[in-house]
Amino acid sequence: MLVTGMCFVAVTALVKYMGDRIPPAEAAFLRYLLGLVFLIPMLPALRTARITKRQWALFGGRGFCHAFGVIMWFFAMTRIPLAEVTAMNYLSPVYVTLGAALFLGEKLAMRRIAAVIFALIGAAIILRPGFREVNPGHLAMLFTAVVFAGSYMLAKVLADEVAPTIVVAMLSIIVTLVLAPFALMSWVTPTLAELAILFGVAFFATAGHYTMTLAFRAAPLTVTQPVTFLQLVWAASLGAIVFGEAVDIWVVLGGCVILGSVTFITWREAVVRRKHITPSTPETKV
Repeated sequence: MLVTGMCFVAVTALVKYMGDRIPPAEAAFLRYLLGLVFLIPMLPALRTARITKRQWALFGGRGFCHAFGVIMWFFAMTRIPLAEVTAMNYLSPVYVTLGAALFLGEKLAMRRIAAVIFALIGAAIILRPGFREVNPGHLAMLFTAVVFAGSYMLAKVLADEVAPTIVVAMLSIIVTLVLAPFALMSWVTPTLAELAILFGVAFFATAGHYTMTLAFRAAPLTVTQPVTFLQLVWAASLGAIVFGEAVDIWVVLGGCVILGSVTFITWREAVVRRKHITPSTPETKV
């Protein structure tokens, strides 16, 4: 999980370093297009997969959700500090908890309701409407967290029916196809340096998901979830040292409140032996 956190912070740092010359939709498209090379080992499983019409519909729905979430994430990365992006990413598992209760029949006990309320308080601490400017980057991250939550709920349904490699591969393929027309509408020819950065984004994102899977196999979520707090520490430190971003104590505090809520939800699910629904925070990354 330590390596996973480093990988995902590297993803955000590379996107931040690249800047906003490349439109968000095009940057997201190139990230997924370049990342298709990592699907080569999955080709045998894809060729033999028997996907039903219902599963195609679910794959398509998830692909559209994730594609728009990725566009918003790339947009937010160029508008707000690294620490704020990282802290607001913690909201996705909370939205999954709400969505699971509304759409998947999960029970929402009072403890989980209280945890969700505290997470929303954490978001309010970060945004502080009325006390600071809430810019389009913040709104984009709020939208991103909701859309990614929908993506992960669909992934939960699909993971119960098809192999995980198929779920991962289909997401990458469909997101690339969905992003293509949006990228072409505002195409800016990337430089070799920008292509190299986006390939690095694809590499670190893939590596992060792989090491996260290893962590989940080696230890329970109640052990791995709290380690994700270090992502906020690294993001805030990197933003201050490399990008000259001021460390906002309110952002750190709000992120801690949200992450504490997510950790409590995960712990409660482990205690009552419920089937895992809420994804780890790193899974919200692109």
